[in-house]
Amino acid sequence: MDDGKPTEPKAKWWSRPTPGRGTPTEPTEPSSPQDAVPAPADEAPATAGTPAPAEPSETAGTPAPAEPSAIAGAAETHEPPAAPHDAAPASHGSQPLHEPDPYGTPPYGGPGPWAPAPPVQRPTPAHGTPVPPPYAGTNGAGLSLAPDQAAQAFPPPMTPQQPQPQPQQPHPPAPQWQSYDPWGAPRQPLVTQPGPPLPDGRRGKRRGTMLVGALLLALVAGGIGGGMGAYIERNGGLTSIELPQDERDGGGRAPDSVAGIAASALPSVVTLHVSGTTESGTGTGFVLDDRGHILTNNHVVAPAGSSGEITVTFSGGETATAEVVGKDSGYDLAVVKVSGVSGLKPLPLGNSDNVRVGDPVVAIGAPFDLSNTVTSGIISAKDRPITAGGEKGDGSDVSYVNALQTDAPINPGNSGGPLVDTDAHVIGINSAIRAADSGSAAEGGQAGSIGLGFAIPINQGKLVAEELINTGKATHPVIGVTLDMKYTGDGAKVGSSSRGTSPVTAGGPADKAGIEPDDVITEVDGERVHSGEELIVKIRSHRPGDRLELTLTRGGKDLSITLTLGSATGM
Repeated sequence: MDDGKPTEPKAKWWSRPTPGRGTPTEPTEPSSPQDAVPAPADEAPATAGTPAPAEPSETAGTPAPAEPSAIAGAAETHEPPAAPHDAAPASHGSQPLHEPDPYGTPPYGGPGPWAPAPPVQRPTPAHGTPVPPPYAGTNGAGLSLAPDQAAQAFPPPMTPQQPQPQPQQPHPPAPQWQSYDPWGAPRQPLVTQPGPPLPDGRRGKRRGTMLVGALLLALVAGGIGGGMGAYIERNGGLTSIELPQDERDGGGRAPDSVAGIAASALPSVVTLHVSGTTESGTGTGFVLDDRGHILTNNHVVAPAGSSGEITVTFSGGETATAEVVGKDSGYDLAVVKVSGVSGLKPLPLGNSDNVRVGDPVVAIGAPFDLSNTVTSGIISAKDRPITAGGEKGDGSDVSYVNALQTDAPINPGNSGGPLVDTDAHVIGINSAIRAADSGSAAEGGQAGSIGLGFAIPINQGKLVAEELINTGKATHPVIGVTLDMKYTGDGAKVGSSSRGTSPVTAGGPADKAGIEPDDVITEVDGERVHSGEELIVKIRSHRPGDRLELTLTRGGKDLSITLTLGSATGM
């Protein structure tokens, strides 16, 4: 049977004993290379019982199989092969080394004589080993052959160039040998001559093909299994994943939290889209009353001019067209009104005088047109004098604000939006920021927040809004002097007289209080003043008719005077 080892004939250092003969002697090496060379093709074929020469690659002294015709007739006569000329003659009268084997144990044939068993191999017997005769008309594997195919499959062995010994009397073959062959399958005698491929070779190729196929199948299965394993590991399994989540209801938020403040104030905040003949812009505003008045910055509605369009978008997405009721560039405030809108929610106004530095605040607006944006911070400073505008160059658009400073992020688009306290009450109107660069449109840039935002105090905004709603204009408090804005010393300096003109308005509040040209005002109601802009901001934070205590320096002397503010109509 096929055990996976090569099936080609190989030389053996052993042979089977035959009945009536002694144990074969030890083989000897060939005396010369010519002893192993086969006879020419024209030599007569070997007769029955004549040993065939060994092939060049086989070891000299090993018997070769007999001619097929001689082997086929071995059932009637069997003559042992004669020993080669260089092999020692067998001793016919020697005694067996062991007792006869009554069981005829293979592979050594019938009972006795026995010799010590040399190391053997299990593959097909090698050249020179006698084998059972093949069945006539078969290829050695039980397959029928034509006469010409049989002659090709079992060619007669070549006769060596040496004297032919006389044939000896045949001995009857052992019945055990004919009934059992341990090296061959039933009815499949083995041959030593080249012939057609044996089924064992086909089976060997088939087994090799099956082995390669099994390896490929294992590789494919391993790849598929690895891919599925990676997928399962990455996705956590073949089923969908449901992550644990807190199912508790978040509930409401505290009214003074940022979320609570935003929820209360957002319905009252609107986004304004303004378009004019030459420019457009976006800003924020908040509802003042249920009649549709909305407060915002003057610079937000300025692009509309006298014939532009203003569209108001509420926090819920509703839109309406608005018109300007009144505006003032000095305070940078304006009021617009929407019509045909119901359900308006006014945003309550607080008291900016009660604000303290460090109080938490929330800014709401539409920075860069991102409506309903909420940011939070604190009040960083109070009464911060600032000026804004001045793009026109004639000073008509400059606003002076005694502002609330906050670090709540404020960006372009937040202008006009509310700055509210923890009660969601308005304490300021977001109007300006201090940028890291100019952010001017001429440079193609737009400034952003760096945490320095400024809001108009709501107390001032309330007064201006009321005047704009009632009269369409706002009045400014004045003292009746012209200031020297180029003065670089500490304080606000009154201008100098020239060619019969005086910087002090005749009959005005300053003239009545005794202020003269070149005086330097250093304090207003006890608060230090460092420049002309600061003096204007301090005055604008009051109303016409208010009394102010001023400290001034004249000729190196400090003087204190009382002044009642006058009024002027703003633009």
